[in-house]
Amino acid sequence: MRLVIALGGNAMTSGDGSARPEDQRTAIQGAMRSVADLVEAGHQIVLTHGNGPQVGNLLLKNEIAADVVPPVPLDWCVAQTQATIGRLVLDALDEELGRRGHPSRTAVIVTRTIVDRDDPGFLVPTKPIGRYATAEEAAAMQAHGQHWVEIPHKGWRRVVASPEPRRIPEVGTVRALLDDGFVVVCAGGGGIPTVRQGEAYVGIEAVIDKDLTAALLAEQVGADTLVIATDVDAAVVGFGTPHAEPLGAVGLAEIRRLASTGAFAAGSMGPKVEAVTRFAAHTGRTGVITSLPRIDDAVAGRTGTRVGPDPVPTGTVAT
Repeated sequence: MRLVIALGGNAMTSGDGSARPEDQRTAIQGAMRSVADLVEAGHQIVLTHGNGPQVGNLLLKNEIAADVVPPVPLDWCVAQTQATIGRLVLDALDEELGRRGHPSRTAVIVTRTIVDRDDPGFLVPTKPIGRYATAEEAAAMQAHGQHWVEIPHKGWRRVVASPEPRRIPEVGTVRALLDDGFVVVCAGGGGIPTVRQGEAYVGIEAVIDKDLTAALLAEQVGADTLVIATDVDAAVVGFGTPHAEPLGAVGLAEIRRLASTGAFAAGSMGPKVEAVTRFAAHTGRTGVITSLPRIDDAVAGRTGTRVGPDPVPTGTVAT
């Protein structure tokens, strides 16, 4: 099968969220063991990934050095982290497949995601990024044109637009590499936020939800399955309550009903559920949410939250 696998931030950092270079290298090496299993099984693989901790580090460097060197824009930060994380993924996957005696052909594509310049998200930026800062620190960055808001009792935090992903220009390159037998890493961090100005492509200050970009990518490359890999085996209904229950196979109507009741937190599981729902609705195929070590089982239909367009048993408990 052709699979698009979206690796969450937990796959890129240590268990406590540390993003030191050695932590990232170790975490990615662990993640690639699961990916190598799928490559050995003969699947075509596209990998995409989060980059929150890595971009956070770059933003902090921007702030510290703002009086010395101009801060680089957010689209530059996304591009830099795509290349850095992609290189680590290539090294780790090549090493793992080499250890198994399996030929490895891997490639990283620095990937843009086109958004609409008139997307409503640009009118009132609301997506918080980076750390909390003092009023003085925020003022220094505001002088460079950034938007910051005060969060009561916490400090100041930068906010940016989070527009809808519309198109991935590099999708033809991804398809060609897949057809030639490569594992492809692309669209990291939701893709480099980009708008069109006539024939020109122009980077823009924004954050695109990585899971929604993964759904668009999976649709555009003709994936059989979209897998959102996170730190739990399945989405949970009633999370944090005595009635919490893992959600297994579920149809579109039911997953939309659950989402409309607020069953999935907006800042965590909500975008993942929306991503697999969009993919299933647009393609007639299956989107899966599961943990990284259980991707094999999820692809085979043995675990995870599986969202499909056809009537399937709803509320089935994932095993």
